[in-house]
Amino acid sequence: MPAAESKRYLSPSEFHRHLLGCTVPKLRYEGDEVAVWQRRLRARLRRLIGEWPARRVPLRPRRLWLRPHPLGTSEKVVFTAESHCEVPAYVCLPAGVKPPYTFMICVQGHSTGMHVSIGVQREDETKPYAAPGDRDFAIGCMRRGIAALCIEQRSLGERQEQCQQALSPHGCHDATMQALLLGRTLIGERVYDVDRGIDYLASRGDAEMKRIGAMGNSGGGTTALFAAVLLKRLSFAMPSCYFCTFADSLMSIYHCADNYLPGVLQWAEMADIMGLFAPKPVVLVSGVDDPIFPIAGARKAYKQLQRIYRAAGAADHCHHVVGQGGHRFYAEDAWPVMLKELARLDGKKGQGRS
Repeated sequence: MPAAESKRYLSPSEFHRHLLGCTVPKLRYEGDEVAVWQRRLRARLRRLIGEWPARRVPLRPRRLWLRPHPLGTSEKVVFTAESHCEVPAYVCLPAGVKPPYTFMICVQGHSTGMHVSIGVQREDETKPYAAPGDRDFAIGCMRRGIAALCIEQRSLGERQEQCQQALSPHGCHDATMQALLLGRTLIGERVYDVDRGIDYLASRGDAEMKRIGAMGNSGGGTTALFAAVLLKRLSFAMPSCYFCTFADSLMSIYHCADNYLPGVLQWAEMADIMGLFAPKPVVLVSGVDDPIFPIAGARKAYKQLQRIYRAAGAADHCHHVVGQGGHRFYAEDAWPVMLKELARLDGKKGQGRS
């Protein structure tokens, strides 16, 4: 009888998971002095995220429209991020609040675009749109006395591919691959747009520059997280349905290419990256039934993140909110926690309404 055939190792993912099991991130947090460790990892992350322009071009902002809103005002603007690259955005100001405003920069994930953030239809911005999963971020901000800058992410909404046929079901695939050829990443380009959005807020003169945060769900949560840890001008963050371990999410489940950062696992896990934000306040949002960022991995990552925040003397500024559902934002669970953090940023009652 023939000898039993030995196991054949043919699956690429099986091989990559084997490599993952043998990989020890070189800059994972091991109890070092937090500030020293952060400087080292942040410098490495800045290289991994890809090239940014050597100089900033003029913003050249222009208003497309300004309208009253039951909760305040909404305005559509366009500004220039870099040469041949414009960013549409909504600016939403809450009624009954005087400037300078606390601002939240809001970014949508894989949806039909930034119009979801203000609850209007994409093709007719005068008509309402019922945003699913609490993704009408700007409405949530204005209800709580917070201003919002809603940025259209590259490859999504109005900025989806228009010059070549996109065969992938995800419109960001081609842009992700092209960015890699140019020494960039789509994550890096999207974070750069947030940075230019902060420049735009500074140019307006009505923003409290020490009270600017970032939030988003899914692909928007990705951008919010990386923007928070790389952009010093952000003071608080609320990433939703992204925070997890890389091992339990991106290495185990199919994801869109724009979530991946080449080489990152050689240096850090996601908790280490989020730990670069310590001691600033962060509210991480998960869904208990999220199939692509599993709750077990999110809780594992949060346990490690708590260790970093404790070492930074800021354990009470790190929060994990778990909604009783799937891959979505949970406004009623997350906002009360964030409002408490905003209220104590200055050691007194902060701007914002519960």
